[in-house]
Amino acid sequence: MSLPDELYNVKFAEHFESIKKMYLQDVAFKSICDNYCKSVANAEIYKIKFENNFRKNQDFENLAIELEEEIRFYIIRKGL
Repeated sequence: MSLPDELYNVKFAEHFESIKKMYLQDVAFKSICDNYCKSVANAEIYKIKFENNFRKNQDFENLAIELEEEIRFYIIRKGL
């Protein structure tokens, strides 16, 4: 059984050998590591979703501003 990719991390570099041994031998430690890996993966997924949604939100806000200007110009042109 190999280590999940998320554990090959600079944050753990100085403890990598210990992590490798403990992950294979200690069920509780493996569970902690697996939960950490799931959290890291989920955080990345939601970061990407947030970035995509942020861009869409910006696009809609910019469109709303443009349409507000169109409404004002239309009212001024029609003079009502």
